[in-house]
Amino acid sequence: MQNQSLPSHPIGVFDSGVGGLTVVRALMDRLPFENIIYFGDTARVPYGVKSVDTIAHFTQEIAQFLQNQQVKMLIIACNTMAAVAADLVRDSANVPVLDVIEAGAKNAVDVSWTGGIGVIGTPATINSNAYARAIHQLNPGYRVYSQACPLFVPLVEEGWLDHPVTKLTAQEYLKPVFVEKIDTLVLGCTHYPLIKPLLLDVVGGRMKLVDSALSIADQAADLLQSSGMANPSHQAPDYRFYVTDVPVKFQSIGERFLGRSLNKIERVNL
Repeated sequence: MQNQSLPSHPIGVFDSGVGGLTVVRALMDRLPFENIIYFGDTARVPYGVKSVDTIAHFTQEIAQFLQNQQVKMLIIACNTMAAVAADLVRDSANVPVLDVIEAGAKNAVDVSWTGGIGVIGTPATINSNAYARAIHQLNPGYRVYSQACPLFVPLVEEGWLDHPVTKLTAQEYLKPVFVEKIDTLVLGCTHYPLIKPLLLDVVGGRMKLVDSALSIADQAADLLQSSGMANPSHQAPDYRFYVTDVPVKFQSIGERFLGRSLNKIERVNL
């Protein structure tokens, strides 16, 4: 870590939209005294339909914006961004960079006892094969089964977290997953922690769920501790939220993801 970072500086978290607020929520719970800046690219979401070059460009643009705010750490909370551009951000950043895919993969490898791991995510994340690559880097002998679940994001944003339609959808998506010999299921999208109770219900005792938001909060805590960069102040932290557009439902959806009121939202143009 370079000298320009101070322990009192904020953690920078970014996402293509609102989903990364589940990561912010996990960080707030795990690190209650850390200042946090969140950036959601709400004007240009969804990223999953964009080209690799465009995603890489947008991701680097946001990472630079947050570095200009003097963050001491960057967290890529968007699976699509992490799949495409995590290495590019690491190469150009002057602070440590964590990403949800690496954090989720590490956690899955740690908790799996048979070496069979399932991953659910958006089509863009699943097609990128990023989780399978990350898991195989950690343990080449592990088997990874991936399943795209395109309907989960709109259902979560609709607030149908415990709705019969969402449960039926989950049962349908997980049917082929249950056939595979897996003991661990990675929630490979930042929207999915909101339906974790429903997924646990559908999965029953068949497998453990790995929540990448919780995984990355633990990883961030360990890194701050080991590098001496944890905020020594025990004052109420400062939370700031930047977005590129304020869609009509942003406040209500955002508060659902965050689990608390969403203040200090500022719109910026990159």
